[in-house]
Amino acid sequence: MLGIGELTLVLLVIVVVLSIKRLPDLVRSAGKAARILKSEKRALKDQDPDADGGPHRPSPRVIRGETAERDTP
Repeated sequence: MLGIGELTLVLLVIVVVLSIKRLPDLVRSAGKAARILKSEKRALKDQDPDADGGPHRPSPRVIRGETAERDTP
């Protein structure tokens, strides 16, 4: 009879063997996610004027005009 350690080792080997084909895709996806998070962090840092003495951007202008109501069914 197999013990818990042997069963864990067998399951680990099975998972590794079955996931070898998907491993490059997983690593590529993790790299893309890291790049996206890094660029979003940089964008947020650029937008926040109080963080690290970043550039002060003027607030957006609001142009007043007529509003139209939608006909909802």
